[in-house]
Amino acid sequence: MSRFTLNPDQWYAMELFGPEFGAEVRHCSPVLIHALKPAGGGKRCFELAFHHSAYAVGVRDKVYSIQTIERSANFLLARVLGTDRLMLLMDLTDEWVNKNFEHSIRSESRRKRESLAASSGFDLKKIFGPSKKEAFGDLHWKAGILSDYGLPNIAYPVPYVAIKASIAGQLSIGFEELLYWLQLYSKFDVVHWRDYLSAMARLVELITDEPAMDLVGVEGEQFGLEIGEVNMLSNDIVTIQRDDELVGAFQNRENGTLRFAAYQPLDAKAIDYVLGLALKPASNGTVCMRSNNWEYALNCSAGNGNHYAADRGECYLSRWEFGLGISADGSKIEEWYTQRSKDPVEARFVATQLEVCLETRNLIGKCNDTMNKPSIWISKQPSGTKMPDRFKGCLLGGAIGDALGGAVEFMSRAQILQEFGESGIADYANAYGGKGKITDDTQMTLYTAEGLLRGRVRGLAKGTTSFVGTVGHAYIRWLATQGERNQRVPADMDGWLHQQPELHHQRAPGMTCLSALRDMEEAEVPAANDSKGCGGVMRVAPVGLFCWHFMSKAETERVFELGSDIAQLTHGHPSGYLTGGVLAVMIYALADGATVMEALEYAKALLVSHRGHEETFHALDNAVRLSTADIPHYEAITQLGEGWVAEEALAISVYCALVAQSFEEAIVLAVNHDGDSDSTGAITGNILGAMLGVSAIPERWLKPLELKAVIEAVAEDLWICSTWTSFSDDRELWARYPGY
Repeated sequence: MSRFTLNPDQWYAMELFGPEFGAEVRHCSPVLIHALKPAGGGKRCFELAFHHSAYAVGVRDKVYSIQTIERSANFLLARVLGTDRLMLLMDLTDEWVNKNFEHSIRSESRRKRESLAASSGFDLKKIFGPSKKEAFGDLHWKAGILSDYGLPNIAYPVPYVAIKASIAGQLSIGFEELLYWLQLYSKFDVVHWRDYLSAMARLVELITDEPAMDLVGVEGEQFGLEIGEVNMLSNDIVTIQRDDELVGAFQNRENGTLRFAAYQPLDAKAIDYVLGLALKPASNGTVCMRSNNWEYALNCSAGNGNHYAADRGECYLSRWEFGLGISADGSKIEEWYTQRSKDPVEARFVATQLEVCLETRNLIGKCNDTMNKPSIWISKQPSGTKMPDRFKGCLLGGAIGDALGGAVEFMSRAQILQEFGESGIADYANAYGGKGKITDDTQMTLYTAEGLLRGRVRGLAKGTTSFVGTVGHAYIRWLATQGERNQRVPADMDGWLHQQPELHHQRAPGMTCLSALRDMEEAEVPAANDSKGCGGVMRVAPVGLFCWHFMSKAETERVFELGSDIAQLTHGHPSGYLTGGVLAVMIYALADGATVMEALEYAKALLVSHRGHEETFHALDNAVRLSTADIPHYEAITQLGEGWVAEEALAISVYCALVAQSFEEAIVLAVNHDGDSDSTGAITGNILGAMLGVSAIPERWLKPLELKAVIEAVAEDLWICSTWTSFSDDRELWARYPGY
């Protein structure tokens, strides 16, 4: 049986018992162990140096000589030598902290929290950036304190790590911290979020010291907008809504910038919408490829992501072209029409909410810049390369890397050099009956795109869709092209793409993909295996392109989730599917004008919030480290692996994209190694094709590429699909991408 062990630099729960305390009294405190060493006085005696947070400042660091009485798997009971006290040491659990401590609220307003020491032993990301509801505990403050400040007597959500830091004397909890945690938690709690509105409103009043004003201008490095009254009666407006309640509204100003009004306290997602839509224009005057902020707001309000957010109970965007509560045909929608008379929140209070949220995020960023990026992708406006060119470049680039690497996929580097010379393979070689032939990597990439596009048509026709489900059905169609069948998941063998005869060939398909799809019980259910092969990540590039239209910059985590979920249809190991999320976000950002490093760092910031991310994160860090190392490229790639597993394939591709001076150089590097050359070539081609566009691809590779016209057509459909509407004459569209 394992035994409870004390380790230096760890926090533990300590309870002291002694006659001076009384029979029913024990002294409880978190303690930080500094050192342990043997001590005189008999068997099982040792000196324990520790920080005792309950002692007065100046005497918190103590040294006790103790003798073990009993030790189990869960505790250590000891006698404090020279006293009549007993000491009980246990793990510092959340339950123990909540049971043994009351907390007080710091009453003064404090805007600067940089004084929180990074050496406190607590992770500031976990204190101020928890990514899920389960990271919070409920704290019940003393009724007298709440009454003094006019705060409602409710359970206040506070991250468990923050509770421990407060008890240890490393964190002083004040109004700003409570408001920020309520903003976060009410985003996660889709059932009881209304219970926190009165507390949030009162905290904002306590924090704000500015006088009342009709209009308030709010400006940051990346955003700017005006806060004030919005005309709800006749103006074209974009609203933030949650369930059946109006949260906020945007109005177009004459210059295309935005005015915003809030009608209740804002949760973290609503704040993301405000900051995301209010981005400052780029040097060319556009906002995320749109002519101004208002056009960008209209585009974001039309995205399918709003339907899914509404279904999840989260905030979402909506457009009211004829004023709140008036439908397109002029009829009233009563539950919304009646909210026209709601009073807006004072502009100064809205500004306070934005300020508290931004200051806290900036604090996290100062303490750990790489791991704590803001949740909004700040658009880097592409220069010189047109967007359709990037979409084509991504898919064609991936297919070219796939075709070049397909001829040497099962050869060692030594064999490649022996056959093709000291520079390795640099032009198509015979494989699968010809030159420029694609493999299963490009086949599945095309079926990923087909599934997304059919999901788009389904959403327009039926008002609801599941992209993971429509992609799952597309993969069942691909399975049929390989001569296999799934007897449980029905899939129609129709649509334009499936009729392309060149796709109905076996090109060394991955065994995991085949077996997972054969055994799939439902089209949306994750694979029941523990595989981390690269077959999940190598096919998800279309997710990033598709989401560029339909996921607002405030919802980039949804891009990551969709990429991961689609990869997880066949690969059940975290490294097998989280890599899909990373690549999807990278393609999304690259298409938006980011550099490879910018896209990678942003994707890594999303990656770390997911369980099982460590392997992928470490592999990507190695790729970045090696990209600046003074060693030959083939040695660096050898250190990263062979690419048969997902994290290695992605790391090799990222490395090649970082070190190469051109698209051609990157692809040649990516395929001339020991390992899965077609997959590393395909992923590298996706990455640099999305960044550089099709014009960067050598013509000698483009012209003989198998299915070039089909790949271009799919890329064009991914580009124009945002213009499809339910009012279109859709017979031809339905025949092309049936949306059952």
